[in-house]
Amino acid sequence: MIDLPVAQSRLRAGTWTGPASLCSLDYDARFLRRKVLATADGQHFLVDLAQTTSLEHGDALELSDGTRVQIAAAPEPVLQVSGTNITQLAWHIGNRHTPCQILPDMLVIRDDPVIADMLRHLGAIVAVAKLPFTPEGGAYGHGRTHSHAHGATAHDH
Repeated sequence: MIDLPVAQSRLRAGTWTGPASLCSLDYDARFLRRKVLATADGQHFLVDLAQTTSLEHGDALELSDGTRVQIAAAPEPVLQVSGTNITQLAWHIGNRHTPCQILPDMLVIRDDPVIADMLRHLGAIVAVAKLPFTPEGGAYGHGRTHSHAHGATAHDH
């Protein structure tokens, strides 16, 4: 068995400084509890967090050997959405619980042909790109917007 350094704690972006290796992960891969990952220079390590966690761009994992690994949002296929009715477009994206990155002049969502078609029918300008994706977190501090129930007690967070 290979003895890997273990990451059991996360340091939030902006709360740490100093040297760190880099590990680039897309949006889905940044949501984890236990997994073997590798840094950009090929060093493997085990993430073993107490609970499933949404790692954000700029967070760091502190390893058992004392080193740190900075998490970076990896480029992935996204849609850049703009238009004169950006507020309406944002409402339709949110109504579908689609993770969304909000920029001053556009919205960025993951590449989804069905959502793209809907947005174009609403007058949006939709451009395909490959960029790091860092959507807004959930309104109740969960870090993710999916898996959100709508039952009678759904909002008793």
